This record gives sequence, structure tokens and C-alpha cells, in this order.
Amino acid sequence: MPQPPQPEVPRIVNAVGHPLVVAVRLGQSEVVSRTAATWAQATGAGLYFAYVDPSRITETEFADGRVRHVGIDPDSADEAWHETEQQLRDWLTGLDLPISWEFRYLAGRADRALTHLARAIDAAAIVVGAARPGSAKAALGRTLAQDLVRHQHRPVLAVPLEIVDWKSQ
Repeated sequence: MPQPPQPEVPRIVNAVGHPLVVAVRLGQSEVVSRTAATWAQATGAGLYFAYVDPSRITETEFADGRVRHVGIDPDSADEAWHETEQQLRDWLTGLDLPISWEFRYLAGRADRALTHLARAIDAAAIVVGAARPGSAKAALGRTLAQDLVRHQHRPVLAVPLEIVDWKSQ
């Protein structure tokens, strides 16, 4: 099997003027979105917020990073995703971020979907919330940030959501 393209200097995307992809979910701390906005302002770029719905699968990927998706069960009338999308859009709008942004509703595995979007828009980096210390994902070493770092060449900015005091260790 051929080796996938590896990170190397010519593959570095200049941060200036290139957008950031930001993974979001319902109930997420706004510190992730606001951190991404701060970085985007510093580089003169925009933001692409993305939610990845694991209960749906991608049917078609488009060049602008959008996807056509369907429910895993083709016999169910699953339209609940529209409500989730609207809730996320409303939440992001309510943050009143001082920078332009777009939203993408994606489907499937989060690392693959975010990588597709980052490639499509030529993003400089991907921003995610870090797994909480002591969570099952962190303990198993299967965080979204780790999966992204293993499978694509863009930098991943993991925003801390909770820290452990050094003194308690």
C-alpha cells in the first residue's frame, strides 16, 4: 500500500489570509469559538465552524467543503438534524464574534469530515476543544485532536476546556 503524503515544509499552509476550521458541538464552551476568532483576527482570515453528525453519512462531498448527507438508516424519516443545525447557527450568531464566519454541517467520522473541509477551503489549521482530563477518550488516547494529528498535515490547535492543578498531581 502506498504511503500517504507526509508533513513537509512545502505543504505548510500560510496562516495569513487562510481560514481556520473550528469544530463545534451543542453545549460546547464558547472559549473554543472565541479563541479561534482571536487567532483568525490575528491572521486576517475567516472561520469555518463545523459540526460533524456521527448519526449521518456523507453521500457527496463538494469542492467548497459542503456535503450532502443522509441518515444511517435510509428507512427512517430523520429530519432532526435541521433543528441541530439551526441551534448551532443561532448559538454562533449570538456570540457576536468580531470576524466573518461560515457554518458547515458535516457527517460521519469527525476527523475525516474536518480534514475534508480543511482541504476544500485550504485552511491554515483546525481548532478543537481539548478532551477533558480524566475523560474516557483522553484515557484511551482517542481524542479528536489526536485523530486529526495522525491523519492530516495541518496543525491542530486544541483549546483547553478544563485543567488539572499541578499541586493535585
